[in-house]
Amino acid sequence: MKVLMINGSPRKSGNTSIALAEIVGRLEKLGIESEIVWIGNKPVRGCMACNKCKENPGACVFNDDICNEISAKMNGCDALIVGSPVYWGQPNGAVLSVVQRMFYSNGTAFRGKPAAAVAVCRRGGATAVFQSLNMPFQMMNMPVVTSQYWNIVYGREAGQAALDTEGLQTMRTLANNMAALLKATGGKPLPGSDEPWAPMHFIR
Repeated sequence: MKVLMINGSPRKSGNTSIALAEIVGRLEKLGIESEIVWIGNKPVRGCMACNKCKENPGACVFNDDICNEISAKMNGCDALIVGSPVYWGQPNGAVLSVVQRMFYSNGTAFRGKPAAAVAVCRRGGATAVFQSLNMPFQMMNMPVVTSQYWNIVYGREAGQAALDTEGLQTMRTLANNMAALLKATGGKPLPGSDEPWAPMHFIR
């Protein structure tokens, strides 16, 4: 079984990387494979609601950034963890765009698989980022993996996250719970609804 982790920071080796690396180390000890993918620091498109991906499901029609490369990796993974720094009380815009486009264009690769979010901040805004990243998981029927606290690590300057002993312990606990869930389910996604989708738009 394998967990895909997304480093949603433009800084490849910053504090978000430290938080995710702590999870990697514990998962490895528990016999769970993992991979960290960095979104990079090049421009990332936002979703344009063109719906072209519905004509050819599995990838976003725009293939000029990192989105489809990350999305394709999820086809062979059993769980997802998304980490982001806090910018103005929100996730990094690039990682948010990647998540939205991946889920919309390649939803079958994500639906029903365990997921977790990790927020890294200097001081505040982490709970808002944590909530924002978790909301799409629930729309995709992805069980949200818990820890001993919200998945938050503190640090501003590069390397400071390594000093947040409670934050790193929270990452290890998250890894424990992720491994336990994957082993309990055999890596099988949740079945989801057995009924056709019944959308209600309120405006008739």
